[in-house]
Amino acid sequence: MSYPTSSQLDLLRARLQDERQHMESRLEQNEHYGKSHSLRDETGELSPIDNHPGDLATELYEREKDISLLEQEELHLRRIEAALKAMDNGTYGTCATCGEPIPLERLDALPDTLYCIRHTPLDDHSRSRPLEEAFLQPPFGRTSLDEHEDGYNGFDGEDAWQIVESWGNADSPAFSENRDAADYEHVGIEAIEHDGYVESLESFLATDITGRHVSVVRNREYERYMHSDEGDHELEQEEESDSLR
Repeated sequence: MSYPTSSQLDLLRARLQDERQHMESRLEQNEHYGKSHSLRDETGELSPIDNHPGDLATELYEREKDISLLEQEELHLRRIEAALKAMDNGTYGTCATCGEPIPLERLDALPDTLYCIRHTPLDDHSRSRPLEEAFLQPPFGRTSLDEHEDGYNGFDGEDAWQIVESWGNADSPAFSENRDAADYEHVGIEAIEHDGYVESLESFLATDITGRHVSVVRNREYERYMHSDEGDHELEQEEESDSLR
C-alpha cells in the first residue's frame, strides 16, 4: 500500500479547499442556520411564558434542528482544516493512530479523513445539556433538603413527590429505583421511609402537655421495634406497673 503521489495530493487539496470555501459561504449566507437571530425575532413574541408550550413547538423543533446542522458543519470544517494542516506537515495519507498508509480509495471518498477504517473514531455526539439539568440533578436537586447543612428534615420537594407517587405511577417493580422492590407497595422513591417521624420510637412515645408523663402507644411500629430487640422489655414492664398504680 503506497502513499498518494504529489499529483494526487494536489487534487485532494483542491477538493478540500473548494469544499471549505463552499461551506463557509453557505454558513455566511444562511446566517449560521438562523443562529444569528433570536427565537423572539422569529416568533414575534416578547416572551413564551404566556403561551401554551405547544404554540412554539414548531419554532423550537426548527431551532433544535438548526443547532444540530450547525454543529455538523462546524465539525466538518474542523476536519477539513486538520486535513489541510496534515498536508502541510507531510503527514497526510498516514493513519494518525497506527501510522499505516490510508488507502487511496478511502482518501478519495473522504478527503478529510486522518484515520484508516480500523482506527476511525466514533461519531462525536454533542454533550451539551440544558442548563436546567444542573438544578435537577440528582432528582429533586433544587427542592430536596435532606442533605442541607442545617440538618433540615421537614417537608420538601421529594416529600411532595412521594405523596403524589403513592397514588401510582407507570413504573413496575422491575423498573423501580428501589432494587429490593418485590411488589408495587415498594416501587416509589424511598418507599420504606418513615412517614411523619425519623426514629421508630418517635411514633409510639407520647407525653402530656408538661412533658413529664411519658406513655407508650403500642402500634405496629412499636411491635416491630420490640421484636427486633431494640427496646428494653424491663422498662416496658415498669411502665405497665406504673399504670396499674
